[in-house]
Amino acid sequence: MQLRKKTSPDIIATIIISKKNSAWKKIADLLSSPRSNKIGINIGEISKTSKEGEIIAIPGKVLSQGEMEKKLKIAALGFSEAAREKILEAKGQAITLIDEIKSNPSAKGVRIITGK
Repeated sequence: MQLRKKTSPDIIATIIISKKNSAWKKIADLLSSPRSNKIGINIGEISKTSKEGEIIAIPGKVLSQGEMEKKLKIAALGFSEAAREKILEAKGQAITLIDEIKSNPSAKGVRIITGK
């Protein structure tokens, strides 16, 4: 079996910056895992398991299935266009993981959701 390296510059940059900070190490570990462990989580699931005003970190892509009923700040590796629209319609924020790591290096108030 051949070992394959990550090729996406966004994933590589996020892994590097999160490894430099112990509070974000779990994100680095999840992003460094094999591609078969790739995370995709629907908005409906995020909304069901979160409280109003929470900061949620998703080490993968946020998808648009379901409804967003709460105002949340969601940091993820990527968003489908429809998911981003639903988050913004609910007066929430949709930002990249790397931006959240830079603005909140201590990961204060951040909850990681993997969908597993």
